[in-house]
Amino acid sequence: MIQAYLPLVVAILLELAGTSFLQASQQFTRPLQTGLMVAAYIGSFYCLSLALRVLPVSIAYATWSGLGIVLIAVIGYVVFRQSLDWPAIAGIALIVIGVVIVNGFSKTVGH
Repeated sequence: MIQAYLPLVVAILLELAGTSFLQASQQFTRPLQTGLMVAAYIGSFYCLSLALRVLPVSIAYATWSGLGIVLIAVIGYVVFRQSLDWPAIAGIALIVIGVVIVNGFSKTVGH
């Protein structure tokens, strides 16, 4: 199973980089950040496709997008000084709980 989750982790990290560069590109006005964003997103989708060789698309995509949402919220708070209110934090906590349930208890993933 590590063969599936390793590329998924790399896909998530590249998606985080791509989204961070998207913010840093200032609406595509900074060519270097825009290019890095495109490269990161291409790498992310490639790694996601590798994970899909083993994981069902529903599980892989839920994990990729769910953890991406949570971690980019943290990056937004720490790096870009964007604040979150309590409803946003509660919603993000529910996403974390959902990812844990899907990956820890679902029979869909052949644990």
